[in-house]
Amino acid sequence: MLLSPSPDSPSRNAALHRLFGEHHPWLLERLRLRLGCREDAADLAAETFAHVVAMPDPHSIREPRALLTTIGKRLIFARWRRNDVERAYLDVLATLPEAVAPSPQEHWLVIEALMEIDRLLDSLSSKARAAFLYSQLDGRTYACIARELGVSVTRVHQYVVQGLTACYLAKP
Repeated sequence: MLLSPSPDSPSRNAALHRLFGEHHPWLLERLRLRLGCREDAADLAAETFAHVVAMPDPHSIREPRALLTTIGKRLIFARWRRNDVERAYLDVLATLPEAVAPSPQEHWLVIEALMEIDRLLDSLSSKARAAFLYSQLDGRTYACIARELGVSVTRVHQYVVQGLTACYLAKP
């Protein structure tokens, strides 16, 4: 039976060092072209390699550029999604009186909570996610949601139950 090197073994560290040295400039340029910003690309390249460092056996990586591309794309999409959630939250805040504006800490906590809700609902279909959010955040009636989504009221009820179930099952 082959044993993978320990997390601090010299061969593991050498493999990570080699992987970084051979592929970091390539990944950085690829991300820069995709994002249009060298600083954002550098942040995501670092985060990509942090994911690689967390892998149990870097020796098993057969196609490093394919792996780095996949991780990098996932991080880009996660960043875009987070930006969309934050932008929507800021749009709502702009409609509120200044006296009820959250502190920077409250703002961060709300964004983190929204991202967690987004992650929980990610397993739902787009209609189920929309029905749940219309119901829970906008307070719309099932009939209104059914008209909006072009489905029956019974289907809206099923969608909302799916959303509630996803949130309930994620409770610690």
